[in-house]
Amino acid sequence: MTYRIWTYRIWLIAIAWTALSLSSGSAEILDYGKYPNLKGQWLPIGGPGRFDISKAWGPEQEAPLTPEYQAIFEANLKDQAAGGQGTDPTYTCIPDGMPRAMNVIFPMEIVIQPHVTHIMIEYLSMLRRIYTDGRSWPENLEPSFMGYSIGQWRDEDGDGRYDALAIETRNLKGPRSFDASGIPLHEDNQTVVKERIYLDKANPDILHDEVTTIDHALTRPWTVIKNYHRVRNPVWVEAICAEGNQHVRIGAESYMLSADGYLMPAKKGQAPPDLRYFNQSRK
Repeated sequence: MTYRIWTYRIWLIAIAWTALSLSSGSAEILDYGKYPNLKGQWLPIGGPGRFDISKAWGPEQEAPLTPEYQAIFEANLKDQAAGGQGTDPTYTCIPDGMPRAMNVIFPMEIVIQPHVTHIMIEYLSMLRRIYTDGRSWPENLEPSFMGYSIGQWRDEDGDGRYDALAIETRNLKGPRSFDASGIPLHEDNQTVVKERIYLDKANPDILHDEVTTIDHALTRPWTVIKNYHRVRNPVWVEAICAEGNQHVRIGAESYMLSADGYLMPAKKGQAPPDLRYFNQSRK
């Protein structure tokens, strides 16, 4: 019996040693001293409602749209004024997508790991993975609202510590808009978003994101600066868009649910949906 117990212990030790050897060979220790301190919760300065927070809502954003997409935007504004949703697709609870996600509707958290940096936004489970391991762009990858992001940590002042995270995001799908005013992105979804994320030199509780959007709906790249402030002892909440959402989209039309659960028009004089597949009583 003693021999069996001893043999069993040796076997367990051998397994543990093998596992430790394998894990230690692949594990890497992150030197956090080289990275900026991004811990805590980040909230947008000035609120999340506009893409360019330095300018007013809607037309005052002065988005550099092509004539075709300017016309789409103006038609969207008229639809919104009449009670519709225009070209803002998020009322059906699809994610904001990039670059709109960085408007940060709900709080944001940034987690740095050796080969990937995570940006997590507490709304619609929006998760960004920025790969910083030097990889190339993958082929035949399924597009997503948040896209595929490759980044590089940069030491811009030569002090041996990283100052900024440069990011490029591609492989996006739609529909997407820049903000709730419905500023549209091109339906071809060939958007490229470039960012430079860095802490304010005078105040480490202020974070900046320089966002440049390259899109066929634009006459030129559109660059805005987004600013966030840090909450060091945060309270995290769960935001579920579908809970209590009274918007209903049927075909190309948007409707509402009344307080008693019935379908109702969202716009004055709006026709009801096509009920061809329902048995309708004859008068």
